[in-house]
Amino acid sequence: MDAHLTLSVVDQSPMREGGNSGDALRETIDLAVAVERMGYRRYWVAEHHNLPNFAGTSPEMLIGQIAARTNTIRVGSGGVMLSHYSALKVAENFRFLDSLYPDRIDLGIGRAPGSDQLTMSALAYPAYPKGIEHFPRQVSDVVGYLSGSLQEGHPFADVAASPGESTTVPQIWLLGSRYESAYMAAQMGLSFAYAHFFGTGSQDGPDIVEGYRKNFQPSEYLAEPQVNVGVHVLCADTEEEALNIAASRNLARLFSVTGRAKGIPSVEDARNYQYLADEEIFVQQYARNCVDGAPEQVKDKLLSISERYETTDLSIVTICHSYQDRVKSYELVADCFGLP
Repeated sequence: MDAHLTLSVVDQSPMREGGNSGDALRETIDLAVAVERMGYRRYWVAEHHNLPNFAGTSPEMLIGQIAARTNTIRVGSGGVMLSHYSALKVAENFRFLDSLYPDRIDLGIGRAPGSDQLTMSALAYPAYPKGIEHFPRQVSDVVGYLSGSLQEGHPFADVAASPGESTTVPQIWLLGSRYESAYMAAQMGLSFAYAHFFGTGSQDGPDIVEGYRKNFQPSEYLAEPQVNVGVHVLCADTEEEALNIAASRNLARLFSVTGRAKGIPSVEDARNYQYLADEEIFVQQYARNCVDGAPEQVKDKLLSISERYETTDLSIVTICHSYQDRVKSYELVADCFGLP
């Protein structure tokens, strides 16, 4: 494979304007089957709540559906928003999946809520949302339950995560876009997936990843640091076509951050939208963080990102109105990198 790149997929189950969540979820499953044939290494599904653009609220359930319909591709969460849940329940969910599909399951853990503050409160009700100060302990507990090594003196040291007969455990990744997540992954000896596609502070991304490497402490899970970088990609036969298709993603992002989201708009609606001056600036800044273009352009840009982050492990996020355009984008990228 060219430049030794390993390419994977993060799918957020985008929902078209005027479409429905059932279609979006079925497309996520169909896409997983398709990209396995194309040679992608992993397929991670996201968790969002009360967001009109995305249908995936339960990565654990999607993982089971996808793993049942595929054969070799690793399937995981990108990620489980741990702050909403008990560490034991998350560990049991992923032990369950690993028992059914040994050595194919990844547990990606995220710190962000994947929702707004009101929805976060609803997810915790009648209790209160957990403060972010509890997150490191939650991650440590998940690791402890999965490995059967809760610290001595832990109040639940006698509780075992079931099912317990599996000979493997899920691969654990800590997801993030800030220094805090990177340093936590380093201190705990976990793999780190940097969300370059978030677009917030991505100019600091290489420094954040380098900080992870420098501070990495080997663990029973991982002897050396392991980095994955997630990137927004839209590939088409020509640059003009790619930019045209990407317009729907860009407008969807604008509507999302301004509270007007109602699904991914059509390319026609995106092209006809009259941007205000500040909206135009926002979209231009956002698009600069994405990799859009014809196959060779996309290849060159991804290789450049690989060099900047000093990793050959990249994940591709592709959002657009048309499912067919999404599949074709992944096909073109797979072809230009010569995936097996």
